[in-house]
Amino acid sequence: MARAQAQRGTMPSDGRNRVVIDAVSPVVDCGRFPIKRIIGDRVTVDADVFADGHDVVVCTLCVRRPNGKTWSRARMAPIGNDRYRASFTVGELGVYHYTVRAAIDHFGSLCHELVRRPLDDPDLAMVFQQAAAMIGEAAVNAGTREGRSLRTVQALLQGDAVPGEKRAALLDETLAERVYRFAAHPHETALETEFAVRVDPERARFSAWYEFFPRSVGGIPGGRLRDAGPMLAYVASMGFDVVYLPPVSPIGERLRKGPNNTLSQNPADVGSPWAIGSAQGGHKALAPELGTLADFRVFCDEAAKNGMAVALDIAFQCSPDHPYVTEHPEWFRHRPDGTIQYAENPPKKYQDIYPLDFETDDWRALWQELKSVVTFWIGEGIRIFRVDNPHTKAFLFWEWLIREVRSAYPEVLFLAEAFTRPKVMHGLAKLGFTHSYTYFTWRNTKRELTEYFTELTQGPGREYFRPHVWPNTPDILPSFLQHAPRAAFVIRLVLAATLSASYGIYGPAFELLESEPLEPGSEEYRDSEKYQKRVWDLARRDSLRAIITRLNAIRRAHPALQSDRNLVFHAIDNDNLIGFSKTADDGASPVLVVVNLDPHHRQSGWLEWPAHSLAGAGGRPVQMHDLLSDARYLWSGGRHYVELAPEQAPAHIFRPRGYVGNEHDFDYYS
Repeated sequence: MARAQAQRGTMPSDGRNRVVIDAVSPVVDCGRFPIKRIIGDRVTVDADVFADGHDVVVCTLCVRRPNGKTWSRARMAPIGNDRYRASFTVGELGVYHYTVRAAIDHFGSLCHELVRRPLDDPDLAMVFQQAAAMIGEAAVNAGTREGRSLRTVQALLQGDAVPGEKRAALLDETLAERVYRFAAHPHETALETEFAVRVDPERARFSAWYEFFPRSVGGIPGGRLRDAGPMLAYVASMGFDVVYLPPVSPIGERLRKGPNNTLSQNPADVGSPWAIGSAQGGHKALAPELGTLADFRVFCDEAAKNGMAVALDIAFQCSPDHPYVTEHPEWFRHRPDGTIQYAENPPKKYQDIYPLDFETDDWRALWQELKSVVTFWIGEGIRIFRVDNPHTKAFLFWEWLIREVRSAYPEVLFLAEAFTRPKVMHGLAKLGFTHSYTYFTWRNTKRELTEYFTELTQGPGREYFRPHVWPNTPDILPSFLQHAPRAAFVIRLVLAATLSASYGIYGPAFELLESEPLEPGSEEYRDSEKYQKRVWDLARRDSLRAIITRLNAIRRAHPALQSDRNLVFHAIDNDNLIGFSKTADDGASPVLVVVNLDPHHRQSGWLEWPAHSLAGAGGRPVQMHDLLSDARYLWSGGRHYVELAPEQAPAHIFRPRGYVGNEHDFDYYS
């Protein structure tokens, strides 16, 4: 709250500042962190603004553009109960700042009292004199044209015009605003805090990611990035706009892991890409088996020709062979016997990975070196980074690194892969990560999905936490997909692609229905690509390629599915069915999704959804066009029967079409 606060034994710097500013929104942690928006968004700011007595208060929204030095000001409009509102558009990438200022409007207060005074009030002459003086002071600060206009009114008030004419001149709609604009406000209340808006490119709002291991055979002969054209064309044909690669740096040889995370006994084992560093280089080198950095640039260029950006995995950890180990042993934690502590997540052991020690006395040099890793890959064309396990590195480091990188490259995006405690995930999002992995992977029931996505889209986190949902990852084969029928994969795909504007899949494992875990109770894939090459038959007849392609086309064609801010769940009297709708930011173009959460059995129920709101005059039925199957239904009223057989189609994605006309017995729907 902005008000003059006197501590014991002291007085405020200026006790004449009478206006209080409170409850500004949107803000994150009282302004400690920025809210997030997309370029072109409109930011609406509200604040409680009031003062003692009955004087008129004027409050102003002040906005400073990225790297700007001056503030633009816009008057905030009252919306009731001493709350005020104004908006501004964020038109460039970077960080905008905004704040609220307010003051007593003495001229406006005088005019407000004037309305209640009768024309025969003997004090009117004094009121007109006060008003004339205030107008004259404002005219001094105004430009030539505005000053001339104000002096004309001043002369009228000082002349022989009748009281009714003088009062009418004072009550002109624009006069009070002009006088306030040019008058001095020595006792204006200014918030001590400047709030920030981080503005990101459109891809931060809406994207579809596809992750694959280039070393596996599935369209890339020999796994070399230069030869990835067919694989990139395959991914692009399904409608993905981001292709995401695991780490591409050299893989350590000492303590290299073999199939299924066993210690390697075979020199031919390829190891884990997350065990970074060898004699061929560290984080700023390309694994020789993938080619050269020139090949990497060819890969990025080919992806761009296919309409896709490349996202690169950044994993700040090292293999025992990483140059850092010998050049900077102080950057690692040592055990009592002098050996370096490897990574563990009991009962799992990762002998091939050495975590970095963020409590090292040489932390400044470590930070600068890790920043240079990011800027190196930016120099190679990367603008999107998926960050491995950021919650195991210092938060202050991430806040510094992301701020430093974005100050020079505001278009760069960071995705936090942090499947950890909720407050930790939200903390990472606040301090700068553009996107965040979510618990979607483990939310399966209607209640779980409804509660979780209501929290994500309607809770306070909506200002800074952008969900990125994945039905699977190389690390996670969730129980819902283990030994599961095809319908289970379709269910999770539809949910991911429609509940969230940003989603991704790890393929080809997903579209080829990979479902066998390493062992009962494990979420690890058997024969995981993390530790070995795989051969994928991308042309398999049972592939989900066709439905993935259709889903991504639906997402691109319907703005309602390109945002997370307008999600509404609808009641269905069957817990195996979930229904929800989304609209575009302007409230138009709704999309209604109904999903059977049971991959084994047909389910039916009654859905509550207000078709009558789109029926228009005459209450004609609304045509429900299923964008997945192309089937069409006519709905009326507010309750509708739905039935979904998982082996046929476990989901509807409806585009409601209202009746628009009739011509020779043919009905038309928009």
